[in-house]
Formats: sequence, C-alpha cells, structure tokens
Amino acid sequence: MRAHEHTDQEFEQELRHLREQLLLMGSHVEGAIGSSLHALVERDSALAQRTIAADRVVDRLEIEIDGLCLQILARRQPVASDLRFVTMVLKAVTDLERMGDLAVNISERVVELNREPPLKPYVDLPRMADEAQMMLREALDAFVGKDADRARRVITRDQMVDDLYAQIFRELLTYMMEEAKNVYRATRLQSIAKYLERIADHATNLAELVVFMVKGSDIRHPDSRDEGDKN
Repeated sequence: MRAHEHTDQEFEQELRHLREQLLLMGSHVEGAIGSSLHALVERDSALAQRTIAADRVVDRLEIEIDGLCLQILARRQPVASDLRFVTMVLKAVTDLERMGDLAVNISERVVELNREPPLKPYVDLPRMADEAQMMLREALDAFVGKDADRARRVITRDQMVDDLYAQIFRELLTYMMEEAKNVYRATRLQSIAKYLERIADHATNLAELVVFMVKGSDIRHPDSRDEGDKN
C-alpha cells in the first residue's frame, strides 16, 4: 500500500469518526428535548432533574468534537468540500450545545411548575416539541448526508413551530388576563414554548449550514435565500 493511500484512509476514518460523534451529540440533545417534555406532561420532577444532570454529556461531546476538528485542520489541512465539512461541524456543535442548554431550561421550568397544580392540559407544547425534534433529526441527517434539498425542507418547517408558539402565547395570555393567580404558571409555560421555538431556530441554523456546505450559498438571512435558490 502506498503511503498516500494509507494517509487517505486514515483521513477518511477521521472524518467518519467526526460524523459519528456529531450524530451522537445530536442524539443526546434530541433525547434531552424529549425527556424534558415528558417530564412536563407526566409531572415527573425526578426525570427533569436527570435531564438537567445529563447535559454534562452534551458539554463533554462539544469539547471532544471541537478538539477533533482542530486536529483534522492542523494535521490534514483539508481543502474544498472536506474543509467546508469540518468548519461547518465547528459551527454545528455550538447550535447543538445551545439546544441542550434549552432542554435544561425547559426542565428547570418543569420543576417549578410541578410545585403547582396544572394550569391546563398540554396539547400544543408536545406538538411543538415533536416538530422541533423532527427538525433537528432531519437537519443532522441532511448534514451527514450532504443533502441540501432535505435541509431546505427543514427550513420551511420552522414556520409551523412559529405558528404554534403564537397560538400558545395567545392562549396563555388569556389565562393570565382571566385570573391573576394563573400568571406564575402561564409565564413558565410561555417560557417553555419560547425555548422550543428557539430550539427550532437552532435546527434551522443547522439546515442553513448544510446548504452552505453543499452549495456554497449563504442563506442565513431571508434576502439571501432567494439568491441561494438560484444556485
């Protein structure tokens, strides 16, 4: 085996390991989002506390993945699509880590809410969470598969989450206007809805990174998306 072939195989293995670690981190984040909402619906404060504690794994993976990226950049000096992939992973882990933090924020609000009687049945919040989780899963699959079309479909789904947030906000505002005693619980539920909306925004960020990685088009701002569609 020639030396450069051996080196190429090692490089491919490093990139494969990087992809696997990114998916692992995404899986932990997705699980944290699901657990935080399950804790809300089931009024399970112990699960909420475990979700908060489990964020250490996400933080550790962020540091490990950052280190892998920097090693690859320093040792392999990748070019073209490989360079874009590694640099986009560096950005992606920041969004994933923030999503993990937001799942922690949800769990913290759950612990507070569970000290009070439930304000209302939870219908739209689980729908928001399911949609945000699906967006995250699809964005990561698009990232690893370098599938710009799949990523663009993720971006279009963000509007559904925004609409659900607006609906929940209006409903909770009504509860607060009806009874002052509802304000404590309603504001915490509104915070949870906002955290889910922000999780979907971070999933959208991931999808936009995929389009840049594959197409070289920066579509992070609405005015630039039309330009990206022309490429």
